[in-house]
Amino acid sequence: MRTLLIVLSIFIQTTLTVDASKPTINTIENINLNIKDHEVAVTFLGLSAGEATLIQGANNENILVNVGGKETGAELEGWLNLYDVKEISKLILTKNEQQLSDKQINSLVSKYNIKEIITTPEHSGQIVKKLDSTIKAAVVSWTMGTKKTILPEMTAVVQYVGNDVNEGMDLTLDFFNHRIFLMSSFTPRAEEALLKKNLENINVFKIPNCAMEDSLSEKLIQYLNPQISILFAPEEDEHDSDILVDLHETWSEIYSTKKHGTITIKFTDSNYEVITIPIEVDEEN
Repeated sequence: MRTLLIVLSIFIQTTLTVDASKPTINTIENINLNIKDHEVAVTFLGLSAGEATLIQGANNENILVNVGGKETGAELEGWLNLYDVKEISKLILTKNEQQLSDKQINSLVSKYNIKEIITTPEHSGQIVKKLDSTIKAAVVSWTMGTKKTILPEMTAVVQYVGNDVNEGMDLTLDFFNHRIFLMSSFTPRAEEALLKKNLENINVFKIPNCAMEDSLSEKLIQYLNPQISILFAPEEDEHDSDILVDLHETWSEIYSTKKHGTITIKFTDSNYEVITIPIEVDEEN
């Protein structure tokens, strides 16, 4: 039996407070998820390009996975401010080809007092070279099979790490009986490896951003059998239609940051809630 899903597009009075009746990024002053013990929130930020995922625990610890596109620094900081993020304990970079300028990485680390940068062995050397000598953040490489507790009751497990084009770090986040799969790689080699992992019946599936046509097979999607699928705004106008068809056939609930805006999933030990915050777009006449 699938876990109870509650879709909320405005707010939940008992768990979420915002200062607007119809929230958009232009009208919300603050988002308080009111995360208690044995709860965690995973937020897929509605950036105009690239991807960034915010993980928040009851201990007020924040973890950021990826930082969006080249020109989305201000957008990222805007969302982090709305979610009252003052410090980030860990920055996880899952893509080998992620282009971060020296200024961007040093600004993020300094502003949010980031203690640890976690990335692939392929990318770690590049990050070390970008950091100013005054930066004290540790740069850590995660390899396939790495298993770490990143928040109370949440464990990250690296399912695959590749160094080819369109490969990076693919990891699951386990929280009680919930499984979130953050997938970055989309190559035949990566898929072959992932099909051998224990990844059946994923609760939340973050689809690789910029996945090309035929980059994810129907076999893999059926194997994962995700309850919820998350797509970040694509580089092109639309996502691969075949991927969407395959997701629909698994009865997955599909959310896109391009359509739904920022998507927060708040987990308790036994269920979860989905909160979407649309982005108000100014249209020229």
